[in-house]
Amino acid sequence: MSIDKKNRHPYLSEGQAYELLRDALDEYDRALQHMPARIVIHKSSHFRDSERKGFLRALYEKGIRTKDFVAITDTDIRLFGDGDYPPKRGTMLAITETEGLLYTRGTVDFYKTYPGAYVPKPLKVTVYEQDSSLESLCEKILGLTKMNWNNTQMDGRLPITLECARKIGDIMKYVRPTEKPQVSYSFYM
Repeated sequence: MSIDKKNRHPYLSEGQAYELLRDALDEYDRALQHMPARIVIHKSSHFRDSERKGFLRALYEKGIRTKDFVAITDTDIRLFGDGDYPPKRGTMLAITETEGLLYTRGTVDFYKTYPGAYVPKPLKVTVYEQDSSLESLCEKILGLTKMNWNNTQMDGRLPITLECARKIGDIMKYVRPTEKPQVSYSFYM
């Protein structure tokens, strides 16, 4: 893994991306005895061409045809809501067919208010490889913000895919390069 000196985001070489996805798919196959029909990769930074090539090579080798590569990043763009409250949770603004803004926190109709303490920020969703619509991908991301059962909050800003990855990353920084990381998710709980 390398670090982009300009924006301090880590990125993978083509070989590293290939090995990462290949190994993850091998583990999935070992555990469930079959390959998934579809792969969606969420990333908290933009995809580089080398990463996309590596991931696509692994998918091709494993015979997985349906894929979506989605970058979920921060943005300084804000939308105005109706009246005194911020936009509704789930508000999505398509900028292009592959780029949009998604409010994962916001006003909730059931409460008739915004249950947060701070003005919510939307997520910028950018799709790099696309077999699903932007709207469908944002709907899934919104659903994944409600899956953190280790939290009493109704929703999170980030989908569980990125939230969990950050927490595992906090633990992984203590694993020596010579050690093989644990595969079981329960190890990281």
